[in-house]
Amino acid sequence: MIDRNQTCGIGQDSVPYMTCLIHILEGWFGVEQLEDYLNFANYLLWVFTPLILLILPYFTIFLLYLTIIFLHIYKRKNVLKEAYSHNLWDGARKTVATLWDGHAAVWHGYEVHGMEKIPEEGPALIIFYHGAIPIDFYYFMAKIFIHKGRTCRVVADHFVFKIPGFSLLLDVFCALHGPREKCVEILRSGHLLAISPGGVREALISDETYNIIWGNRKGFAQVAIDAKVPIIPMFTQNIREGFRSLGGTRLFRWLYEKFRYPFAPMYGGFPVKLRTYLGEPIPYDPKITAEELAEKVRDRRLRTDGRTGKNTRGAC
Repeated sequence: MIDRNQTCGIGQDSVPYMTCLIHILEGWFGVEQLEDYLNFANYLLWVFTPLILLILPYFTIFLLYLTIIFLHIYKRKNVLKEAYSHNLWDGARKTVATLWDGHAAVWHGYEVHGMEKIPEEGPALIIFYHGAIPIDFYYFMAKIFIHKGRTCRVVADHFVFKIPGFSLLLDVFCALHGPREKCVEILRSGHLLAISPGGVREALISDETYNIIWGNRKGFAQVAIDAKVPIIPMFTQNIREGFRSLGGTRLFRWLYEKFRYPFAPMYGGFPVKLRTYLGEPIPYDPKITAEELAEKVRDRRLRTDGRTGKNTRGAC
């Protein structure tokens, strides 16, 4: 610290300019040891500058992706305008569907093979494999709404309805948690309905081998029989490579079975290629039992290679 009576002039008793400036600032702000604070700030700058320089390029890429998604939405602006003119929620659904469809195209190059198997009108029950995070089903719903103009109802786990802020989203996109009678009613009304028999347990416990975690569940088959509708099996290739779960460990499996809540941590969001395959519809057969139909759907869950048409392990 310099002497208060010392000047900043040129000569034998002069002091460096920066030291003099710090002395003046200390007087202005009424603080002492300002030089120590500045040294600490300089240290932080040296520490965080490399981190900032690493983040900035990715932030630029993020902005580019937002721009691309916006362009996807803008490309359909006339369709969105017409949707809002008819019904507020139809417009909202169309906007959200366009947003998710843009994200699907940009981040995962998402494709649906067999979209023609979804009826233009009339009911059908879609049975899908539940990934750690079923983002493929969100993309699929967006595709159906955009290209078919139809909303696909989905049966969701009870815990989803307890997540704060989710009630409006679930209501607008017609999610339900059952019971079986409600599912039958929806199908008899001519709507599409999707069910994952494995549910949250399959999301947590299944892995990259895509093993089915259905147990003895056959309620979905009884729903199809009671409603007299076809079943369309569905599977998305690479959904387990995109998102992974640690739910297969003994601790997290015990926690889920005990509390019926997915405590297991998940990770991922990797930009892998996602392809959804729709299998051949299984028509309604009044002579088949729920057990036989459930087993038939299980057997149909074979992966279809989009290039050769061959069946391989893992999908519809």
